[in-house]
Amino acid sequence: MIKFIVGVIVGILIFFLFVFFGGGKGVKKLGEGLTDTGKKMEVMEDMIKKEKDDVLKDAKKKIIKEGTTTTR
Repeated sequence: MIKFIVGVIVGILIFFLFVFFGGGKGVKKLGEGLTDTGKKMEVMEDMIKKEKDDVLKDAKKKIIKEGTTTTR
């Protein structure tokens, strides 16, 4: 029962803090920031994937080149 009462009090406290610090405006501002961050992360992921593919291709070429050199 005490856990329930503490949970209700914490919930009310969080609600009042939410309203006090701007409510919807704060959430909107936070959402815009997260959207921008998400776009930047997508660009970085694409760059990392391209670099990874380039490194793998170079590594495969080296392995193939070394493999053909040693078999001759």
